[in-house]
Order: sequence, then structure tokens, then C-alpha cells
Amino acid sequence: MKRRSFLKSSLMLSGGIFLPPAVLALVGCSGTAREPELAGFEGLVMGTGYSVRYGGESIENLDQEVLAVLQNVDTHMSTWRPESELSILNRSVDGDWQVVSSATARVIAHAMTLSEQTDGAFDTTVGPLVDLWGFGAGAAPSADGSRGHRPAKQAISQTLAQIGHEYLEIDLGANAIRKRKPEIQLDLSGIAKGHAVDRVVAALDARGLDSYLVEVGGELAAKGRKPDGSAWKVAIEKPEVGRRDVFRVLELEDKAIATSGDYRNFFDDGGQRYSHAIDPRTGQPVNNGLASVSVVADSAMAADALSTSLMIMGADKAMAFAEQHDIAAQLILKSGSSLAERHSPAFAALYG
Repeated sequence: MKRRSFLKSSLMLSGGIFLPPAVLALVGCSGTAREPELAGFEGLVMGTGYSVRYGGESIENLDQEVLAVLQNVDTHMSTWRPESELSILNRSVDGDWQVVSSATARVIAHAMTLSEQTDGAFDTTVGPLVDLWGFGAGAAPSADGSRGHRPAKQAISQTLAQIGHEYLEIDLGANAIRKRKPEIQLDLSGIAKGHAVDRVVAALDARGLDSYLVEVGGELAAKGRKPDGSAWKVAIEKPEVGRRDVFRVLELEDKAIATSGDYRNFFDDGGQRYSHAIDPRTGQPVNNGLASVSVVADSAMAADALSTSLMIMGADKAMAFAEQHDIAAQLILKSGSSLAERHSPAFAALYG
């Protein structure tokens, strides 16, 4: 995978602090004089980084098992690999049912349900719009070789005619998908990296591990506590361009967290920033005052898709939706040159 893979790169600094985009995994920060050493590994796959830390002795071949899990997700759901299951589905134009893996079917089914719940704020058929704005696998680079460009209004209107989750049908019993419009293109980048985290979690659970922290492209899941009894600590990143600072530190136990924002993947045109977060209902990058949204949930896939959905909605609608559906959400809003913070009741109950 290349630039806009759904799994983003991580950076490891001294002191065991991992800085993936949006969420920071603070591995060695219990404050004890001498913390038991954690086993683990990190690596690169699909053009991104991932890391696993766990309590106990190092487990032989676990790193290869996790790598195989992530490669499997890439094989199924990448928009950058022409031979991936998703790419093959996107190229189909005959309107027939297309059989996919059970994993791909489950991810698409979850996405379709959320599309209904959010009135289309979350929509996996947004792919053509993402390409049009220069952020997707099918996008042509700008004249200067960069990615990201402002398309003409007519092109946006024409592309919007290709968007709509209602043009998808799914048969979970047969693991089959049908496109009722042949030009529909699926892009799972708002949900698949969370799914990848959950797949790694399942692999670690199958090995009997009860203490670990998993990070894939900035999305995290934790189980239990560290061997010394302290909590796994993660930090939500301050949404500022060109800086890597901590905004808030959270303790994560038997939960997952995902963050969406407008400050990492964007371009400037005429003094205005256009982010990769495209509203599938308007065809425009969001410009609603939200800098980032973080969601804590039982699964990383749910957290990933919900953070994307709330980012598209804007602050007021996002908070109302979070309250209605008991979602633990933190919203960071732009307030002039400063930042403001809003929490849903479920988030305040966890971290108030």
C-alpha cells in the first residue's frame, strides 16, 4: 500500500513512547521505580507501522502471526492493491452478487448499518469523492506532483451521483455483495484499520494473553493491566499541524480507542485547508469547527467508524448522536487560536 493506506505509520521515540497519529501509546509510564519489562514487537506493513506490547515472556513466532493477520486484512480490504478483494469488487460492473470473505462481508455490513444510523454521514461508497479531491488510490497527482486538489463544482456534482450506501446490498449468509449501481466504489479506510486491530486482539486472545496493548496505524486496544498492576496509558494528541504534543492522557483497560482529525492529511488552496475527511452527502471536505474526535468503545472497529462519523457530523450533531447512542466521545473544537473540549456523558463517566 502507498500513501493513503488505511493504516498509517508510527514513530518510536526514546523511553518506550510510541507516537502513532492522533493517539499516543505511553508504554513505560507507570511512575514506578522499576517496572517489569514488557515483551513485544513492532513492524511495518502496508506502508504503515504497528506495535504490540504484552506482559509475560516473549512468545515464539507471535510477531510472524500478527504480521500474517495484517497482511490478510490488506489482501482483502486494500484500495491500493489491484488484486485485493475490495479492488476486484470495485471493478465489477455487471450487477451480480460478488462473493467475498466473511471478514470483508462483516466489515461492510457493520459499515452499512452505521450509514443508516448516521443518515449517510458514514458511507463506504465515498471512494470516488476521495479520489476526486486527490486523496485516494485512484487519484491523479497534481501538476506539481503533490496530492490533493480542489475540483470543479460540476465534477463534484457528477461524482455525488455515484455515491450512496443505499445502492449496496449484502447477503451475510452467502458472504456476498451486490452493487445496484455499477459505478459504486467502496473505500473501507474509515473502518478497516479498526478491524485490523480487532483481528490482532483475537490472535492474542487465542494465545491466552490477558495483558497487552495493540496499536495499528494510530488505533489502539488494550486488555487487562500491565504486569505491575498499573494501567495502560494512552494520550490523545493535540490536533496541531507539524507538532506532536499530548492533549489528554487516558487509562485504557479492556477497551479500544480511535481518533479522526483534519490536521494530518490535507492540502491548502487559496488560504483554505481542505482535509481528507470528505462528507459523502455534500462532496466537500468537512469544515465544521471540529479538529478531532476520539471514541472509546468495546471494539476498535466500532471506535474507528464512529470517530469518522462524528467528525463528519460536526460538534452539535455529533454530541447529540453520542448521547443518544451512549457513545464515549471526546470532541476537540477550534476556538479562534485555541482549542476547546467537549465530552459525551459516557466519556465523562469513564474519565470524568
